[in-house]
Amino acid sequence: MTSAALRRDEDEAPVVATARAALYLRVSTGRQAESDLSIPDQRRQIEGYCLSRGWEVAAEFVEPGNTATDDRRPAFQAMIDAAMVKPPAFNVILVHSFSRFFRDQFQFEFYVRKLAKNGVKLVSITQDLGDDPMSVMMRQIMTLFDEYQSKENGKHTLRAMKENARQGFWNGARAPIGYRVVAAGERGAKIKKKLEIDPLQAETVRRIYRMALNGVDNKGPMGLKSIAIWLNENNIRTRDGGRWGLGAVHQVLTRTTYVGQHRFNTRDHKTKTPKPESEHAVMEVPAIVSEAEFEAVQRSLWARSPKMMAPMAVGGPTLLTGICFCACCGGAMTLRTGTSSVGREYRYYTCSTKARQGATGCPGITVPMDRLNEAVVDHLEARLLDPARLEALMDQILERRDEWVNQRRERRRS
Repeated sequence: MTSAALRRDEDEAPVVATARAALYLRVSTGRQAESDLSIPDQRRQIEGYCLSRGWEVAAEFVEPGNTATDDRRPAFQAMIDAAMVKPPAFNVILVHSFSRFFRDQFQFEFYVRKLAKNGVKLVSITQDLGDDPMSVMMRQIMTLFDEYQSKENGKHTLRAMKENARQGFWNGARAPIGYRVVAAGERGAKIKKKLEIDPLQAETVRRIYRMALNGVDNKGPMGLKSIAIWLNENNIRTRDGGRWGLGAVHQVLTRTTYVGQHRFNTRDHKTKTPKPESEHAVMEVPAIVSEAEFEAVQRSLWARSPKMMAPMAVGGPTLLTGICFCACCGGAMTLRTGTSSVGREYRYYTCSTKARQGATGCPGITVPMDRLNEAVVDHLEARLLDPARLEALMDQILERRDEWVNQRRERRRS
C-alpha cells in the first residue's frame, strides 16, 4: 500500500472538530476481562478525551478476551458493520492505543482504509497523529512494532506453557474424556492444576478399547462405526450428554493421553495444521489403559485403514482377498472362475500378473479356492486352538475379569 493511496483514502475522512465517537475497548484474555482494570481504565481515559474535545460518545464496543492478531472478534465485527452503514452512526473510532485495534500491520492498514472510504477515522488517544505523510509513516512503524511484539510475546508464552506441561501441569482448556482437572498447589499467585482420572468417564474409555479389541461379549473386534452405534444404542453418552460419532471414537482410540502421555502443542492454533513431533511437549498423566492395549488398537486401526487395505478387501466375500500374494512376483492373487463341460463352476486363486500378461509376465500357479482356503483355515486352527495357548488366554481372561469386577466395585463406591 503506497503512501499516496493512504493519503488519498484518509483525506476522504472528515475533519473531526465536533465528532460522534465509538469507543472500542479490548483486553487479550478472559482472565483480564474478569479481574483486570484494563477495560474500566480504557473507558475512563477515552471518555475524558472525548469530554476535553466536546465529542459525543455515540456507541461503545467491548471485546473481553480476544486477541487482536485477526479479525475474528464479535464486537470488532459489529463495530465495523455499524461504521460501514451509510451514513454511519459515528465518524470516529477511539481506541486507547493502536494495538487495541489490531496487532497485524497489514490488517490494520486494510481496515483503516476501508473505514476512511466511508468517512470514519481511527484515533488513538495515546498516539495522537495527523494525516500528513510523516504521521502515516509513524503509524505504520508503530503497528509494525505492535505486530512484532505480539509475536514475541506469543513465542515466550508458548515456551512457558510447554515447560509447564513437561512438569506435569495442565495448561487449561477442557480435559479429555476420562479425566478431570484438580488443583495441585500454588506457585505465587497462580494455582497449578493437574489431571486425575474421572472414575465414571474412565470406564467408558476402557469399554471403547475393549470393544475395539474384542467386541461385545468377545464376539470379535469392532470398527469405529460399530462402536459408535453400540454406545448410542445403549445410551452411553459423551461427557456433554451428546451422541458419539466416528471422530470422537477415533480420538479416544488414538490419543496417547490414555497411556499416560498427554501431548501439548500438537497443532497450530490458527491453521489447525499438525506440528512436527519435535515441537510437542509430553505431559505425564495417570494412565487409563495399558500400553499393550493401546498398541494393539493402533495395529488394528492401521490394518483397517483404507490406506493400508481397501474396505472391500476387509468386508468382501472372498476369504483371502487382499492378504494372499504370489510368491514369484509379489502380485495379488485374484479370483478367477471357470465352468466344466457338465456346467459345474470352479473358482480359483491365480496370480494377477500372470492373468494379465501370461506366463511371460509371471510363472505363478493357479490354486483351487477351496483347497487354499482349507489349508489356511487348518493352519490357523492349529495355531490358535493350541491347548497351551488357550490355557494362557484363559488365565489372562480370568485376571481381566477379576480386574473388571474390582473396577465395578470402585465405580459403585465413587
